[in-house]
Amino acid sequence: MFAALTEHGVSGRAIRSGLCGLRFWDPRDFTLDGYRTVDDRPFGGGPGMVMLAEPLDLALTAAKTALRRKGVERPRLISLSPQGRRLDQSLVEDLGRAEGLVLLAGRYEGIDERLFQRHPMEEVSIGDYVLSGGELPAMVLLDALIRRLPGALGHAGSANEDSFADGLLDCPHYTRPEQYLGLGVPPELMTGNHAGVARWRRKQALGRTWQRRPDLLDRRRLSREDEDLLDAFREETRRDAVGSEESGPD
Repeated sequence: MFAALTEHGVSGRAIRSGLCGLRFWDPRDFTLDGYRTVDDRPFGGGPGMVMLAEPLDLALTAAKTALRRKGVERPRLISLSPQGRRLDQSLVEDLGRAEGLVLLAGRYEGIDERLFQRHPMEEVSIGDYVLSGGELPAMVLLDALIRRLPGALGHAGSANEDSFADGLLDCPHYTRPEQYLGLGVPPELMTGNHAGVARWRRKQALGRTWQRRPDLLDRRRLSREDEDLLDAFREETRRDAVGSEESGPD
């Protein structure tokens, strides 16, 4: 499943170039019976199956041992779970400062709770919905982490300009041609004035966040310059709306 991450795109190039290392431990390799059993019916009845504590316990122990051999004494243990903290950019940056990570991707109805008593870990969720397993959430987290590594992207400043990198949504982007089916490029981007371009992009980022994710603005204290840019965006939006009404049919 992880070939989508390890063999393609930004993450694949970063792994192949040695910017980061990724290793997998299959719980079935740590079973002690001929059937390689990793799950069983839940005590108390009910639907679904529960992952056994022992194979996961042994797999996690092996992963931590491997990291200790590389000098990582206290890796952060992460369980991908809908019960965890919602993944956002601040959490990505926090986890990116860790010496090493061990990610647990569960399956079936759940995991025997005694595993977490033996291996206390943080829980991370990518959203309030149910998936078949923790592999896809693990890949989402890994992609977000890997692209932040120095050298992973083609341009050193690309990651700093992403949506949420500064707690705001990204600004609109344009490329050639200058005219497409009667639609042009904002003139501010055509001036060659780098300060003017930066100001326009900041204003658009603030404005888009205000329009689409106002909750993000509620969580931050804007500088005076940002307040002025946001006020200017709101005024332009109001004028555009009035102009559209005036030019419409009677």
